Amino acid sequence: MVNKRDYYEVLGVVRDADEDTLKKAYRKLAMQYHPDRNVGDAEAEAKFREASEAYDVLRDSQKRQLYDRYGHAGLEGAGLPNFGNADSVMDMFGDILGDLFGGGRRRGPRSGRDLQMTLEIDLLEAARGVQKEVKVPRMEPCATCGGNGAQPGTKPTSCRRCGGHGVVIQGQGFFRIQQTCSACGGQGAVIADPCRACRGQGAVEVERTLTVNIPRGVDNDVSIRLTGEGEAGERGATPGDLYCVLRIRRHPIFARHGQDLHCEVPVTISQAALGRPIEVPTLDGEFVAQTLKHGTQSGDEVRIAGKGMPALRGGRTGDLVVHVRVVTPRKLTKRQEELFQELEEIDGTEMPPEHKSFFERIREFFAPESSADKS
Repeated sequence: MVNKRDYYEVLGVVRDADEDTLKKAYRKLAMQYHPDRNVGDAEAEAKFREASEAYDVLRDSQKRQLYDRYGHAGLEGAGLPNFGNADSVMDMFGDILGDLFGGGRRRGPRSGRDLQMTLEIDLLEAARGVQKEVKVPRMEPCATCGGNGAQPGTKPTSCRRCGGHGVVIQGQGFFRIQQTCSACGGQGAVIADPCRACRGQGAVEVERTLTVNIPRGVDNDVSIRLTGEGEAGERGATPGDLYCVLRIRRHPIFARHGQDLHCEVPVTISQAALGRPIEVPTLDGEFVAQTLKHGTQSGDEVRIAGKGMPALRGGRTGDLVVHVRVVTPRKLTKRQEELFQELEEIDGTEMPPEHKSFFERIREFFAPESSADKS
């Protein structure tokens, strides 16, 4: 990977900068390094493109979350737009950049809107990875006109006023002003006979069934991007993307904290006192044997390595943390009652150190003077 500067450093903002701060910082840099103000300056154009890429990532909550967590590596495969030249930047940020040079809009048909949906899966699916089918209502290219918006047998013609650019430039040199072409409305083309099926829009609404591949180890709010599965662009322009934001259903037994899973396991008094083996459930439905320590207390934790959640991007699998809950029987058999009475008698003569320490602290608190006299 080519070394890239930190995006926050590029824009000159702090890491918790809000949307308005990001936009102001980008506009300032775009004004400074815009190709129209630095004709023939390759370094200025490179900085213009660098600032545009940084702004594109940080203004998008999903991309920003990936970048904050994993850096530039987290954006690999995220389908970032092409920032290889100034024209591609103008296509993306025409609405912003046009304001800097006279209020014009982006040239040509608009790209399709990005779509976002929430996809709910259970904890086991998050651990193993799964394929899910989703139904997505969206705008797609019109089959009747092929997406160009013109009635079959005709085609759009290039706008004569702007030469097909969608904008007109007035003035010279530094004081050039870019404005939306009034003849074509910024589309760059004119349709004399609009398509009847889509009314000249080049797209119609349909519902599609898509397959989403969910990798193992995902967590809440992880966003999966399906490039090109958003809405169709105007008259054949690039379609948008679909973002599936994951939600993990609450599990009746396990709670997730990072890559570790936590569960509560009830044990008998004898198991806890004698340090007996217990069976612990795992997420995949199996049980593993685990031997308690002698004198295990209610609330003690037992950690079983490698039985938690897998890491999303590789690495160590989390642990299963067992929270022991010692259960006192509510109903006793006659024999159990006899044994507990016998244990009670033993406890009365051989009080555990914890009990002695507790009662000594109580006495010192309520009768500090008498305790001092005794000592």
